Amino acid sequence: MIQYLKQLQKKYNLNISDITSVYDELPLWSAPFGMTILDQVVLKPGIKALDIGPGTGFPFLELAMRLGKKSKVYGIDPWEEAIERIRLKLKVYNIKNAEIIYGFAEEMSFPDNFFDLILSNNGLNNVNDLSKVLSECNRIGKKDSQLIFTVNLPGTMYEFYEIMEDILLEKKRHSEIASLHRHISEKRKSIPEITWFLKNAGFKIKKITEDKFYLRYVNGSAMLNHYFIRLAFLENWKKIIVSDVGKIFTEAENRLNKLSEEKNELKLTVPFVCFDCRKK
Repeated sequence: MIQYLKQLQKKYNLNISDITSVYDELPLWSAPFGMTILDQVVLKPGIKALDIGPGTGFPFLELAMRLGKKSKVYGIDPWEEAIERIRLKLKVYNIKNAEIIYGFAEEMSFPDNFFDLILSNNGLNNVNDLSKVLSECNRIGKKDSQLIFTVNLPGTMYEFYEIMEDILLEKKRHSEIASLHRHISEKRKSIPEITWFLKNAGFKIKKITEDKFYLRYVNGSAMLNHYFIRLAFLENWKKIIVSDVGKIFTEAENRLNKLSEEKNELKLTVPFVCFDCRKK
């Protein structure tokens, strides 16, 4: 109770740079996925939880605060700069029940049967070996522990990919079309594929929730210049094109702009799924 009273008495100064620096850069991209997890995660006092790939801290930090001080939430991520960002937030937010460590989900140092809850917010589609990661989740999860995660699906931004495929098809660049399809399938597995991986790793699926949101832009130029598109997508898109990268993307930009004029905006669809599972 005394500690609680101290928290009530603590005042935050919004002019301090540490506070303004962490208030907050949560990407809109991460929010819809993470909110779905927070709506469905089972909250119990005194549990041990793990967030795989928390990035700069969502929903890792939010979950730690919602679970309270009797629980312990761990995060594991290979992104060193993001880990430092989380450590700053832990300090500024005064969160004592969370710990972030550097590491890869394919080989985790946690003991067997350790966690009551494992979650990942659009992170499992970025691991190198999904089968190995899920096997590790099974190993470190307790019996009947919850595994809950979100991933975006193969139809993500299909409006953009269809235009790129049309351009490549017109130019008879079939090998690059194959690379385009491979890029999509490597990053975005279908629901039946993920279901197979889960069952093979020893998880029972309790619930599958499909949803979608939209990224809306005034036109293609605005979309291609958006910082998050440049940060997270553009470089991988450029690697698909063997030659004349500038010409291909200029044509794509023109067609996206034309589509925007017809539709009065450019609207990219992001379908995703949330898997709520239990360890058998």
